[in-house]
Amino acid sequence: MERIVLFDGVCNFCNGAVNWIIGHDPHGAFRFAPLQSEIGERLTRQYAVPENIDSIVLIEDGRAFTHSSAGLRIARGLGGIWKAGYAGILIPRPIRDALYRWFASNRYRWFGKQDACMIPTPEVRSRFLSEPTGIVAVKEAAGALIYLTRPGE
Repeated sequence: MERIVLFDGVCNFCNGAVNWIIGHDPHGAFRFAPLQSEIGERLTRQYAVPENIDSIVLIEDGRAFTHSSAGLRIARGLGGIWKAGYAGILIPRPIRDALYRWFASNRYRWFGKQDACMIPTPEVRSRFLSEPTGIVAVKEAAGALIYLTRPGE
């Protein structure tokens, strides 16, 4: 199963969270793309994620999860002790998401913002999604992304 994390590429906290996930994901279960990238924008449209989303997005099992549900599912996917974090799912979603939105609305003030999306280091670059040129559609089949291109590209 492919798990894709879409994140705010200019948010210092979000970039730190992605680096933390990478460091705690020894099996490479998660792939990443900034929300501001072409593939991030394409995937948010494909999975009907609101354009002005102020949340991390997890695409898993053919669905998009946002806000606290995305974070908790990421914790579960990391396994080990982090899997226990999924117990937070027992807190009613309106409460979880209210806390998430409060934090998200303050993250730039507390952690700062970059002028451009992060550039992954060569060691982790393969974990970040990029699109071939000439792409016209992205499909998910058997847990993998399939890029549909125009003939001859």
